[in-house]
Amino acid sequence: MSLKDQSEKVTWRDGGTPVSSLFDDPYFSLADGLAETRHVFLVGNHLPERFREGFRIAELGFGTGLNLLATLIAWSGAGIKGRLSYTSFEAFPMPADDMARALATFPELLETAEPLLAAWKEGKRRFALGTVDVEVIVGDARATLPDWRGKADAWFLDGFSPAKNPELWSEDLLAEVARHSTPGGTFATYTAAGFVRRGLQAAGFQVERAKGYGHKRHMSRGILDEAR
Repeated sequence: MSLKDQSEKVTWRDGGTPVSSLFDDPYFSLADGLAETRHVFLVGNHLPERFREGFRIAELGFGTGLNLLATLIAWSGAGIKGRLSYTSFEAFPMPADDMARALATFPELLETAEPLLAAWKEGKRRFALGTVDVEVIVGDARATLPDWRGKADAWFLDGFSPAKNPELWSEDLLAEVARHSTPGGTFATYTAAGFVRRGLQAAGFQVERAKGYGHKRHMSRGILDEAR
């Protein structure tokens, strides 16, 4: 079955945690997905302190849009003048009703999520949320990322577990992440899998393990070696 023939199917665990039927993996932490997002992707990329006008974030795995909303709140709170660019690569977009149910888990996000949910329900994949310009590129990232003309200052690597979705953590794709990073660009991810860290190092990132969120002992983060 080709990617075009597949669509995401969401099941629900413990009454409120969305789980991908395609990958048998939850979309966010069973403990507190919003806190995990902030710990891994924002703090892991030294945000919001690195924010500036024209800052560019790219992401592998849009999922529920949780990372985007956490970023939007951080960007708004930082009071930066200008615009932020947020590009996400997603092979299997979540149905709008499932996205709304997933995000309803987080009362703090209800108001912020409304414009995202409205755009998503209309089928929009390019839209603005205030001063944040969003583009969700649908398709297999192994095919779409090489053709992307942008470069990111920070990457959120948020595919499903490397054990269940190894294609999104391949050495070739991580090399494309590096190729589409600005000098000194950073990445952060919840996984500390050895082959992922080695792939990022081979791509030119200086990689370090950091304290993970909750029960996870470690995560990974790093910066692109500007000499490469």
